[in-house]
Amino acid sequence: MSQIKIQHTQNPAIVKFILPDFVTKGENFEFKNIDETANSPIAKELFYLPFVKTVFISNNFIAIEKFSIVEWDEVEEVVADQISNFLIKGKQVLLETASDKKKQPITIYAESTPNPAVIKFVANKLLTKKGIEFKNIDETQASPLAKELFKLPFVKEVFLDENYVSISKFDSFEWNDYIQSTRAFIKEYLEQGNLAVDEALILDTKAIDDKEELHFDSLDEKSQRIINILEEYVKPAVQADGGNIAFQNYNEQTNIVQVMLQGACSGCPSSTFTLKNGIENMLRQMLDDNTIIVEAYNG
Repeated sequence: MSQIKIQHTQNPAIVKFILPDFVTKGENFEFKNIDETANSPIAKELFYLPFVKTVFISNNFIAIEKFSIVEWDEVEEVVADQISNFLIKGKQVLLETASDKKKQPITIYAESTPNPAVIKFVANKLLTKKGIEFKNIDETQASPLAKELFKLPFVKEVFLDENYVSISKFDSFEWNDYIQSTRAFIKEYLEQGNLAVDEALILDTKAIDDKEELHFDSLDEKSQRIINILEEYVKPAVQADGGNIAFQNYNEQTNIVQVMLQGACSGCPSSTFTLKNGIENMLRQMLDDNTIIVEAYNG
């Protein structure tokens, strides 16, 4: 009987094979072809299967993305048995490399944001491929870092995107008392090889991205133009301030555009008004429509 547990994901092309023990210490590995598998004998072996497209290794699982030539229910047991046999023989899933022996030190610096309640902590490494907002500790299943941050008494909300963490504090605390200790906490957490965001979420965002693309294609032309303007001209500036902006809806009858603010922008006394008017003026100019109205909501 195989010692490997099979777990399906939100992406029908990807299945996770849960191992009995952890094989990485917070690192995530992605192999797109057999030529990239020099430090992973198991990934190399799996690529001999003709339907294997991508191999992911993280924590205590191996996730495989397949080509469409087969269905998972036809081959998943075979793959599980192959991984199990590999482990029984005592082979290494990952080989130690020179870069493993010398860990890259983590650098964290703190930035103020337009929102006085929010400080942005920037790292010299990628933390997540998708912006994620957490309103409380119960929402942090996908982010071990956010979960640990919520254990700090002053933390109200956490937003992660790319290489930074934006933390919102409760009003009864002052950032001057906590910036240095929080920076040190995040630095030590990451240097120990801990994950900021669970790799399983990163895998599943492929399915989310596919849904977003389908949703985009179903929108009217003006809504698509609005989204493109927000993505190209507004979002980069908002992200630089530790926040995010997301298109919600465009009503053709009322000519109202609704956007949601996250991270440092959410709940900021001035950003809602500033962003609303800035976006509104930009959309009016670029779409040549002076009747457009923007409504901004906090995420």
